[in-house]
Amino acid sequence: MSAAAPRLLAYTRTTGYRHDSIPAAVTALHTLGPYEVTATEDPAAFEHPLDGYAAVVFLSASGEVLTPAGREHLTSYVESGGGFVGVHAAACTEYDWPYYGDLLGARFAQHPAHQPGNALVEDRTHPATRHLPAVWRFTDEWYDFRTNPRSSVRVLVSADESSYEGGRMGADHPLAWCHEKGSGRVFYTALGHASEAYEDPAFRAHLLGGINWAAGRD
Repeated sequence: MSAAAPRLLAYTRTTGYRHDSIPAAVTALHTLGPYEVTATEDPAAFEHPLDGYAAVVFLSASGEVLTPAGREHLTSYVESGGGFVGVHAAACTEYDWPYYGDLLGARFAQHPAHQPGNALVEDRTHPATRHLPAVWRFTDEWYDFRTNPRSSVRVLVSADESSYEGGRMGADHPLAWCHEKGSGRVFYTALGHASEAYEDPAFRAHLLGGINWAAGRD
């Protein structure tokens, strides 16, 4: 891996719901930062060590997407210092693998209609959020999660449920967060449902900042 061109592995396999925005998301990754992006739907990409990648990005992957060997390699990669980024439906992935729930921080429960709302930026010192206003007006699905991850992660952005219809988590509703797992770094954002998000400068900077942090570049 060249220092001038760190590599990202973008994984978009779906065995559950498939987002129409995946092609736009992949295109965005190719145009963000200095990264050389390998995008794949093939679980064989995880059948060998992942050490050559600066970060692995689950880009709206869904359902069960890894083989047992793939799970082992992803675990080893993160625990030994690799970066992991989950985007949107990454929270709807690998429900049968307990480690993945700990890795990501929380699992998807449900979402209301795609609609405008307010994201509250709690931590503006992180690379994924330092460019954002304190209240970030955005349009998305405003994922609810089965559990609140706050006790085990650094929450960066939360949802203001009073600003949209159908939220079920209440006053404390994390949307984007980061944490360390073993020697690795994990970043997750629930945003990114629609193709338009990947053309939005604020969201693109949010995503790039999260990738940079997970990859240890910021």
